Amino acid sequence: MELQSIYNEYLNIKFKRALPPVRTSPFEYGLYEDDRADLFLTDHLDETFTNWMYDLQPRDPHYVSEPDWKPVLRELFQQMDIYDEQVLYYLLFTLNTALSINSHNAYSTMNDFMKNYSFLQLSHLSEITRLNEEQKHQLRDFFFFFYLYAHPVNEETLYACSFEGQNLVHTKTDISLERYFTAFHDHYSTNMNQYSEQIAIAPHDIQACKHLTLEILRCIEGKSAKLSMPEEEGLEAMLRLINDVDQMLQMHDENKSALFEIIKDFLTEARSTPYREHCFTTLLQNYTSYILFFRFDEIHTLVDYFEDTPVWCRTIINKIFMDTVFIDRVMKQNRIDITAYPNLTQFFEDEAKRIYL
Repeated sequence: MELQSIYNEYLNIKFKRALPPVRTSPFEYGLYEDDRADLFLTDHLDETFTNWMYDLQPRDPHYVSEPDWKPVLRELFQQMDIYDEQVLYYLLFTLNTALSINSHNAYSTMNDFMKNYSFLQLSHLSEITRLNEEQKHQLRDFFFFFYLYAHPVNEETLYACSFEGQNLVHTKTDISLERYFTAFHDHYSTNMNQYSEQIAIAPHDIQACKHLTLEILRCIEGKSAKLSMPEEEGLEAMLRLINDVDQMLQMHDENKSALFEIIKDFLTEARSTPYREHCFTTLLQNYTSYILFFRFDEIHTLVDYFEDTPVWCRTIINKIFMDTVFIDRVMKQNRIDITAYPNLTQFFEDEAKRIYL
């Protein structure tokens, strides 16, 4: 089982690419009637990768005046209390939903994109050579924050973890997520007789779920091979830049017009599909995350290049500012006063004006 194969199938289903399904055993995607899809266990087609542990969710100590129980794994993690146990369960569930496909409204569509985008970028960071370690550290924190924020999780879970190098740890207890998630799955697969009413799958299925969870975690930590977006006819140049951030950064530094020509070529092409639009949005958010994040004034060059084609310029600017809230956080972190950029804001549509001006 390769995470890349599952990710390809995720994109195939999500964007209705109508490609032949790929083998992802011991999991396979199942579709719901409302366009949602989830990874089911091939041996238990009524149980999903995300929900097999639903009945193992810890009791919520916040609703008990004097909680008197201990965490299930207290013997292995003595520094953990029942509040920590609940947060770690939420983190596990959130990581496992990386490959779920949900139905959306206007609000959740943005969150869904930001979560998927952040997941993809976290897998790329460790292989980027044109950023220094401090820059990669900043972006790692940025993407992981938005991966959780866009799920969304509660505030306690949002700020519960931090990176120690490439290892995600629960900050309060210094418990590594890899160690905890491994112990969690091993405990329940080993002690099935105690949990027969809460668990409907076999021990080997729990181990399969553990392996996939750890693959997702290592992807987020940047310890495994990066994920790539699959090819699409006519988008070869764009996808090369998406799948190789170094190439995009090099092109921007050495020949900006070549990068902008790729954007222009997409806008010139009349053909539109959900996956093509997703690729275009991803490239523009890469421009935000890897260039404007560190050098916001580069936006002038983009505007200067496209200002003679105002319809295209308006499309690009409003997608950068309205498809996600990444640029808003970039401006706040760098104390950018957007009113000092009238050449840019003249292309804002009404909603962008309402939010940013």
